Amino acid sequence: MAQLLDKRKFYINGEWIAPSRPNDFEVIDPSTEEAIAVISLGNQADTDRAVAAAIGAFPTWSQTSPAERLAYVEKILEIYNARATEMAAAITSEMGAPRDMSLAYQVEAGTHHIENFITAFKNFEFVRPLGDHAPSTMVAWEPVGVVGLITPWNWPMNQLTLKVIPSLLVGNTAVLKPSEIAPLSSLLFAEIVHEAGVPKGVFNLVNGDGAGVGTQLSTHPGVDMVSFTGSTRAGIAITKAAADTLKKVTLELGGKGANLIFADADQKAVEWGVWRCFFNSGQSCNAPTRMLVERSAYDLAVETAARLARETVVASAHQSGDHLGPVVSKLQWDKIQDLIQLGISEGARLVAGGPGLPEGVNQGYFVRPTVFADVNNRMTIARQEIFGPVLSIIPFDSEEEAIEIANDTIYGLTNFVQSQDGARRNRVARRLRAGMIEMNRESRGAGSAFGGIKASGRAREGGIMGLEEFMDAKHISAWDTGVSPLKQ
Repeated sequence: MAQLLDKRKFYINGEWIAPSRPNDFEVIDPSTEEAIAVISLGNQADTDRAVAAAIGAFPTWSQTSPAERLAYVEKILEIYNARATEMAAAITSEMGAPRDMSLAYQVEAGTHHIENFITAFKNFEFVRPLGDHAPSTMVAWEPVGVVGLITPWNWPMNQLTLKVIPSLLVGNTAVLKPSEIAPLSSLLFAEIVHEAGVPKGVFNLVNGDGAGVGTQLSTHPGVDMVSFTGSTRAGIAITKAAADTLKKVTLELGGKGANLIFADADQKAVEWGVWRCFFNSGQSCNAPTRMLVERSAYDLAVETAARLARETVVASAHQSGDHLGPVVSKLQWDKIQDLIQLGISEGARLVAGGPGLPEGVNQGYFVRPTVFADVNNRMTIARQEIFGPVLSIIPFDSEEEAIEIANDTIYGLTNFVQSQDGARRNRVARRLRAGMIEMNRESRGAGSAFGGIKASGRAREGGIMGLEEFMDAKHISAWDTGVSPLKQ
């Protein structure tokens, strides 16, 4: 067995330091089920030290010019891109994204967000008039202070960059707690921040679990804001934990996306829906896991989805190629297996996949790409977020029924509409209860905010709204417009 990578140290106040008390935790490669690294889970003393560093750095960092902060982020982007292959390898090893997918999508998501934040920031007006009716009343956008950032394992750099980059750009200082299951990419990102020369204390990283460092950041009186991405259950716990200190809390949580496919949709609608559901082994909060199909197109859609699932290759994340890797952990694998079994026992029609490991696989947390037909919204698989490559197909008879089924969920993150009728698309999009609607497989434009409503949380991450998420608005009267520039 290869020697474990020793990643026990935390990044605090510009230095790599040992934990105050050892608490080893092994990082498992989900393709092999073997330990590949050891980290330490932090405790209150470690969290306190990181928060103190962020507090100490805030007065100076918050007063640096936007141009100076932008230069640091541009340097981070340069180094991030130079170390892209290294970053992809870390993500593959820690959470199982296949090698090619990890580089092309997982790492690229970070590049995409950093670039979009740079674009939004260059034109951001930190002091702007309230309106023509009140020319001497200004809205000043200012950093919140010290922010605690808690990120998940499923899209490590996607979520890290959506939090760390805007936080730094607008003048906050930060303490990051990445997922303890997949911390290696975040530790590499801390190296990148250090190499970019970001001043001491501006960015800090403490590994830990949710009950430990996550709760400590949420309750810490020195932390002004917590930004969390993860499960709805954990988001509720963080909100309650943060209440006593009245800190700002933003949450990006789970989803149960509905993909409404009308009979007039093109032939690729179903194919794309299956691919998009299975992508990243189904471990995306915005995956279209409920495929709603108009009755006249339903049988063909079921047949197509079943065929595509059977054709989907599952293999080690360390192999090149277009295939699915494992899910992240034994805990997740067990949860997915239980839900697949529930789908069968509750009467859904299994048309592809099912419980157990894929054929020929005897190690790793691999899930058979699974499709259920004849699902209804009372079934557990239609209501719970499975977070695996499991698709539920539900028939509908009318536009009204499709909207009703889609909205019958506690979640409200992303819904999808496939139709050649533009008036229908617009009409349906306005009635769907979600933070994001994607239609006819067209991605939302660069700088669009990512976030939902209801049990999906109400964060708005990315672009201009993602910058404002990490700031407070101050309203000022009697501003002398002849003295200070409006863009500061």
